[in-house]
Amino acid sequence: MGRAGHYNRPLARPEEVHIAIRVMKFGGSSVADAEKIRNVARRIAGAREQGDDVVAVLSAMGKTTDGLVALADEISSTPAPREMDMLLSTGERVSCALMAMALHDLGHDAASFTGSQAGIVTDTAHTKAKIIEINPERLLSELGSGHIVLVAGFQGMSTDRNVTTLGRGGSDTTAVALAAALDAQVCEIYTDVTGVFTADPRIEPGARKLPLVSHEEMLEMAASGSKVLALRSVEVARLHDVPLHVRSTFAPDEGTWITKETPMMERAFVSGIAHKSDEAKISLLGVEDQPGVAATVFTALADSLINVDTIIQNVGVDGRADLSFTVPLPDLRKALDVIEGMGDRLPHRETISDDQIGKVSLVGEGMRSNPGIAATMFRVLASEGINIQMIDTSTIRITVVIARDEVERAVRALHEAFDLASEAERRGV
Repeated sequence: MGRAGHYNRPLARPEEVHIAIRVMKFGGSSVADAEKIRNVARRIAGAREQGDDVVAVLSAMGKTTDGLVALADEISSTPAPREMDMLLSTGERVSCALMAMALHDLGHDAASFTGSQAGIVTDTAHTKAKIIEINPERLLSELGSGHIVLVAGFQGMSTDRNVTTLGRGGSDTTAVALAAALDAQVCEIYTDVTGVFTADPRIEPGARKLPLVSHEEMLEMAASGSKVLALRSVEVARLHDVPLHVRSTFAPDEGTWITKETPMMERAFVSGIAHKSDEAKISLLGVEDQPGVAATVFTALADSLINVDTIIQNVGVDGRADLSFTVPLPDLRKALDVIEGMGDRLPHRETISDDQIGKVSLVGEGMRSNPGIAATMFRVLASEGINIQMIDTSTIRITVVIARDEVERAVRALHEAFDLASEAERRGV
């Protein structure tokens, strides 16, 4: 990824930094109508008046993207991916143009740019493109002229010069990638929540906002179901050491700072709980227990752009084994079709699926050096009568697959057992 300079600054608390370039990203709910656009314009103008150079990345207004998808479905049952990108990229452009007008009325020079005009170069995968390079010269020139820069999120231009979109959470990814390319001191993600919480407050009323979270913890939370930040944006932030600040568009309060790990973060055994309720499980019973079978299955699924998560294979008996894995619920039918299409390349006794599962994950840097977290988790779930179907772990995460209708009860029980409300308060010290 192109960089304006080497990014290797020491960690600093918010009050200790001087922000030279501030990237501010606003989601669709933040710019849903004219009044909200004017409100965001005042916030952007305030940042500029503090002396910062400002780059604002905007999502489409409200449910604009959903409306465009619905319109495409009315026209065609199988719209071409290239044309979908042309269509969907318009929503963010509208937001940027209107925001520029609002800023002009506030007395500020502002210029809006599409993803391609901003120098965002992607691969050629329409509707799910990945950023491979950013050429920030044009944006730096605008900032040097004292202008506020507005960039349409969620989009870029491919290496074969086609408009592309970045998939779900693409505006988050745009903002973080621009922050890395511009050597911004911080990337602020403005949304309709006040930060990252110990659990989903809609499920656990006792959930508390976390003042500080490490990149590693946030990466695991995002992968495990936390919807505050898109997974790809956190990956970019970790890779380029970009400090993130997740905060509310509608309140001036401090939000959650997401940075590289600090000694204080290591005190937490568990920092938060994430969950998913839109998962499905596929089990291949009686597959041949020999090298290459798993590679054949998961290569075919990857070629169809299906993300496979938790995987379990039992010990083979009489030359046969059972292979189970999870996929996003919307991809279940497609995954089953892929497996069916493999035919004789995948000899097995039976394929079964379960579209009524969910996942609950504990995440915390303290898991690296504190044994017993898994035992406590399993004991709590057992006391609630919740059966564990699959288990997956990393050095700072433990995930269990359980029945979907038991997910909320599991979240509440674990939040209480690990006293996460108190943990959030300790992190604020």
